[in-house]
Amino acid sequence: MGKVLVMEHPLIQHKIGIIRRKETSSKEFRELVSEVAMFMAYEATRDLKLKDVEIETPITKMTAKELAGKKMAVVPILRAGLGMVEGMLTMVPAAKVGHIGLYRDPETLKPVEYYCKLPADCGEREVFVTDPMLATGGSAVAAISMLKEKGVKNIRFMCIIAAPEGVKALTEAHPDVDIYIGALDDHLNDHGYIVPGLGDAGDRIFGTK
Repeated sequence: MGKVLVMEHPLIQHKIGIIRRKETSSKEFRELVSEVAMFMAYEATRDLKLKDVEIETPITKMTAKELAGKKMAVVPILRAGLGMVEGMLTMVPAAKVGHIGLYRDPETLKPVEYYCKLPADCGEREVFVTDPMLATGGSAVAAISMLKEKGVKNIRFMCIIAAPEGVKALTEAHPDVDIYIGALDDHLNDHGYIVPGLGDAGDRIFGTK
């Protein structure tokens, strides 16, 4: 069973408080989303496996630790998920980056894949799917289903703000996926926006309206 972890770290909470403010500019919003992703990456990688390796310091030989096993990949859900990639790569520069693009069919309201490009060895990697907002959960559920169809086995999902409805949908659809959340909000409104939320993350990252 995957775990659901809401970040309680004071620096994360402080930065999310600034991100939420309507007067925060696109430039500041982008920078803060990236910083929050960086702090979240620190928490989300806490249980990665280590192995012993023999090294030599300027003084002597010793046994040190290095990451063992699976390499990492970051897969943002386009377009807002892009805002979290740079912060993740700051913490894990060797990670590869894939992209997955979805749009909602206006008739069926179901997510449809329009773009997917993954590292060739993605099935062997620990994959971190990023999207700042987990609202209804539709996009996250669909993106993770698509990744599994393409042979990805080890998936973690990271978002900055989540609604309880989205967390429920994602845990029910993909009980094996760990979910890392910056802040868990109250509910979704009639338009599918998270309350109190921060508005449309994509518009605020890219300055579009």
